[in-house]
Amino acid sequence: GVYFADKQIAMVFGGGKIGMMGAIADAMLQKNGKVIGVIPHLLRHEEVEHNGVSKMHISENMSDRKVIISKMVDGYIAMAGGFGTLDEIFEALTLGQLGIEKKPVGILNTNGFFDPLLQQLDRMVEEGFLRKENRAMLLVEESIPKLIDAMYAYKAPIVTKLVKTVGS
Repeated sequence: GVYFADKQIAMVFGGGKIGMMGAIADAMLQKNGKVIGVIPHLLRHEEVEHNGVSKMHISENMSDRKVIISKMVDGYIAMAGGFGTLDEIFEALTLGQLGIEKKPVGILNTNGFFDPLLQQLDRMVEEGFLRKENRAMLLVEESIPKLIDAMYAYKAPIVTKLVKTVGS
């Protein structure tokens, strides 16, 4: 959060005050960073919603939240998390694979948290379920400065119209 605030990088996130993302938002806000929340109406209650953010958008549901966030961001970063983290990062990668978006997608792989997932992606390439160039879309670093540098240098792959199916 401090790094983002110091580099004047705004953060768009799920709008909660709890957990790691709440702590990052707090750190940014303490340094006068710009923090924008997008929270679904069903999660908008006093125990969850971060009331100190620069701006808060309320979405109808989780799907609408992802669309709103997608329209606001220049790239995506995932950190250790659960189902929601994986859902959001894989949707962003899928949009990039299809050429719908050309935004960088990064993982901050702190303490090797994502190593098993990265091994699975490599296996998907080996087994022919994922193209190497699509696997390379996922930027992985262990430090925020390196990840941000990789994101700034990112070039989206050229999407071809030819679709190859496995087994044909």
